[in-house]
Amino acid sequence: MLLKKTKSLCPICKRVLDADICEEDGKVWISRTCPEHGEAKHLYWSDAEMYRRFDAFEEMGNGVSNPQKETVPDTCPANCGICSGHRSTTLLANIDLTNRCNLHCDFCFANAQACGFIYEPSFDEVVEMMKMLRSEKPVPTPAIQFSGGEPTMRDDLFDIIRKAKELGFSQVQIATNGIKIAMDPEYAKELREAGLSTVYLHFDGVTLETNPILQASLNAVKNCAKVGLGVVLVPTIINGRNDHEIGAILGFAADRVQVVRGVNFQPVAFTGAASEDDIKRERITIPDLAEKIEEQTGGIIKKSYLYPVPCVVPISDLVETYTGKPQVRFTTHQHCGAATYVFVTEEGLVPINEMVDVDGFFEAIRTMTDRLKDGGTINKYRALIEGVRDMSVSASNGEHGGATQFWTLLGKTLVSQNFDALRDFHWNALFIGTMHFMDNYNYDIDRVQRCCIHYATPDGRLIPFCTYNSGPVYREDVWKKFARPLPKEE
Repeated sequence: MLLKKTKSLCPICKRVLDADICEEDGKVWISRTCPEHGEAKHLYWSDAEMYRRFDAFEEMGNGVSNPQKETVPDTCPANCGICSGHRSTTLLANIDLTNRCNLHCDFCFANAQACGFIYEPSFDEVVEMMKMLRSEKPVPTPAIQFSGGEPTMRDDLFDIIRKAKELGFSQVQIATNGIKIAMDPEYAKELREAGLSTVYLHFDGVTLETNPILQASLNAVKNCAKVGLGVVLVPTIINGRNDHEIGAILGFAADRVQVVRGVNFQPVAFTGAASEDDIKRERITIPDLAEKIEEQTGGIIKKSYLYPVPCVVPISDLVETYTGKPQVRFTTHQHCGAATYVFVTEEGLVPINEMVDVDGFFEAIRTMTDRLKDGGTINKYRALIEGVRDMSVSASNGEHGGATQFWTLLGKTLVSQNFDALRDFHWNALFIGTMHFMDNYNYDIDRVQRCCIHYATPDGRLIPFCTYNSGPVYREDVWKKFARPLPKEE
């Protein structure tokens, strides 16, 4: 059964092709036919029912009002960016600080040894990229991640972080393997003092079999805990390799909730050479991951508890209506990612879905926004009070008695605009999320055009994540354009 038409790529020659997304045997597939290489049909989502549930949360954004490129329709993904046809703003920006690394992971393509050259923009080039991000309209980019390679290979990393905070980024994080943090407790302290918000820590498992650098991972988390620097664990999940440790990773995080703020699972994307057998054997989709979370937590965190990223758009609409100021809007494609929260209590994990009727909560937010649009100061306060009351009803429909505390905090935040109140909420909560980045086999241009995670480049462009790393692979062109030779060995 045809679900929608889109455009995709031939996985061999990368020609843009008309594509069908169809339901078959309870799964969702993407298929297209290349005049040179024939039909290509690959798994898109492994659960058609969950696909349709997420489809109901679709939100179309208006894009960036000051794009780097004006373009005409039907040129995606050959004209990045960010172009006038893109539908979302930048929620999180990546800047590759280097392609050097101190590890040799078998599934990583970002290292100088493989490239044969060094990519490492200067401090001034990095600053110019950050200024471009902060000049984005209608809302400056709020969050930045320094990546690579391994960003801790840079001697000026602390200066870069300080500059990011000076320029106004509210969230500054590094994507790291943690080796340097593990070796030197003072390094974690200096990162925090420079203004780093989060260590986005590569963490593939809780055993040496799945995580060969386990001891370094443990030490990195311990050193971050000592200095109060938050950590998000980032496991790349590969079916048949480490998918059996998903529940154990969540348990590891819950046991360290004072320092580990969340787990962001990343199902493997086949950005390098891969055979059809590799893809069939190792592919894992968001529904697969959700099922394994439910199974491996003993049914505590149910598959149905995960919601797509755009589900939070009503909150942005509410704040924008209340303040009159443009807000960041999570208008990424509804099939790109999913998330939920669980509270870590003395009795164990308590999903937010058992404290709150989540659907009722979002409906209350929408109703509150509609009331606020009536205007007037008195109407504003009346709308907020009535809205908090409506949300309390959604809390009473939850299954757990701890909902009162949550709604007290949220009500205080909405009425007083004191967002610090939510710090208490987040401190005892664990974020569980997943982003499934695309590869040449499940490439959907509709998803590319709504990407909210963009790479800034030294030539003044913003490039969506899945065109930077797959499809046209802009990363290769950018790195080569700004490359310098490897130093000669003595």
